[in-house]
Amino acid sequence: MKRIILAVAFAAVLTSCGDKKKEAVEETNFNPADTSFTKQPEVTGEPAAEFKKGYDLIAASDCLGCHKIDEKLVGPSYKEVAAKYTNKDVATLATKIVEGGKGNWGEVPMTAHPAVTKEDATEMVKYILSLK
Repeated sequence: MKRIILAVAFAAVLTSCGDKKKEAVEETNFNPADTSFTKQPEVTGEPAAEFKKGYDLIAASDCLGCHKIDEKLVGPSYKEVAAKYTNKDVATLATKIVEGGKGNWGEVPMTAHPAVTKEDATEMVKYILSLK
């Protein structure tokens, strides 16, 4: 008899918890069909034609998860990078995009992007340095 009462009480608790979870989801207006939170942030400002490829590569990549054009996010802003480096550093910076790096901007390492070709990384760097 105790087992039956205990089982009924347990079922009642589970049922009431399930309703609260459902209410919480409804209160937040969660829409599982809405995938806008997975979209990448947009790159702002139209680049000069010679830097368009680098601009497009950045816009289509995960770069904007850590970098913004005008302000520091996880990593430095692109304008900070442009202020620190010159066109002589294009190859070095392209290598850092592909292989990753650490120490130039603090303790947070830059993730490697081995799927990015050296040529594409070079185009990205050219665009970033154009932001001076």
